[in-house]
Amino acid sequence: MPSVILRRSLVFMLLGSVFSAGALAAAPGNDPAALAQVRDTALQSDWAYARLADMTDLIGPRLSGSAGAAAAVDQVATAMRALGARVTLQAVKVPHWVRGVETAQIVDYAGRPQGVSQRVVLTALGGSGATPAAGLTAPLIIVKSFEELTVRAAEVKGAIVLIDTPFDQEMAERGLAGATYGQGSRFRYNGPKAAAELGAAAALVRSIGGADFRIPHAGATGLDDGKRIPAAAVTVEDALLIGRLAARGPLKMHLTLTPQNLPDADSYNVIADWPGTDKADEVVIVSGHLDSWDLATGAQDDGAGVVAAMGVIETLKKLDYRARRTIRVIAWMNEENGGRGGQAYFEANQRALDKQYAAIEMDMGAGRPFGILASVGAKSEKLFTPLRAALQAIGAHAFTRRDVLGSGDLHRLEKGGVPSFEPLVDSHNYFHYHHTPADTLDKVDPANLKRNVALMSSLAWYLANLDGEIGRAPEQE
Repeated sequence: MPSVILRRSLVFMLLGSVFSAGALAAAPGNDPAALAQVRDTALQSDWAYARLADMTDLIGPRLSGSAGAAAAVDQVATAMRALGARVTLQAVKVPHWVRGVETAQIVDYAGRPQGVSQRVVLTALGGSGATPAAGLTAPLIIVKSFEELTVRAAEVKGAIVLIDTPFDQEMAERGLAGATYGQGSRFRYNGPKAAAELGAAAALVRSIGGADFRIPHAGATGLDDGKRIPAAAVTVEDALLIGRLAARGPLKMHLTLTPQNLPDADSYNVIADWPGTDKADEVVIVSGHLDSWDLATGAQDDGAGVVAAMGVIETLKKLDYRARRTIRVIAWMNEENGGRGGQAYFEANQRALDKQYAAIEMDMGAGRPFGILASVGAKSEKLFTPLRAALQAIGAHAFTRRDVLGSGDLHRLEKGGVPSFEPLVDSHNYFHYHHTPADTLDKVDPANLKRNVALMSSLAWYLANLDGEIGRAPEQE
């Protein structure tokens, strides 16, 4: 009798296995109804916005190495575990730079009334060196380009140099915000280093942004150890003031910057996996960067990207959907002033990049999404027709193919052959707030954040179920 019971039990177990396999095989995949379900479920959820409020209001700034960054790691990991994701903390050594006193006055200029000086609003750039505690006073000169900096090398030595390059807001208004930002960030990152090599006492750059609210825009600069001169970004208005005063005659500035470059700190990428079914060893990354500058709470840059990526798993959890491939949410650490998180992940996976099927990063704010940017081959564009059809309902069906996206944390993977994707968002006013004290929760439209979660969820789901390989770009014709 017991043997009969045992045989029956084995039969039921085998039948259960068959039914389970059948259920997995019958998963909804990329049929239009499933894509619509993913899209609409994301659109109806306030979960991502609530997580953004937690991140910005309860923690605030999250510069690498800070207590805020550490708290954000714990917060995101806890939220993803609560959804049932498999969470891993990937160790990363990060720069630990701490802001100090930052003041400046133009203390001598043609026509200056007795006892009067002009205050300049500025903020130290990440990686800046320090002045003496009492500050320094030196001639202030303006250059407009690297070429002019070189030509005026004799004047640069011992001076404070302002590299004055305007942000082209007209380009930003026409959908080219990234292009004009790239021009300005080149001077911000390389300009102070070039000035230091010519013996400058300090370097200033004009803030990179199109809104004139007299607030400075922070950012990293590429100074080398041993040549870390004081470096800061001045507001647009103060750069213009300096230009007008310089037209009247020579200038002198008194500058005080007292940041500290501390030893590298321990931190983590937060990795949360939603395991796949028959292709679980292949990964689709969906991501944003967890660190932010310290002037504000990093709501647009890049809290919104992190919570939109987290929202992908929240959406699939609600639907009880599992894709064929593993969907991997990554909250990157140290995108802003070092890129160490992206580097650590690449180094850990570089021997098996073929298992990194595709990668998505959201890092241009939570403006309304109009579609997708993709570094795929021209022949692969047609593969995304069903996805574009699903996204048409929210006006996010545009598809722009490029050979290289160069996303902040994904560019190493992309160079290694992993197709990269970004939401194509309205960024016309993104650089009003980017890296400023104004990057706060109120700048994020909850409806647009939902649209971004819907796009990210739909794109991640689609890629995780797609048959075959996506053609890499540039594609061999």
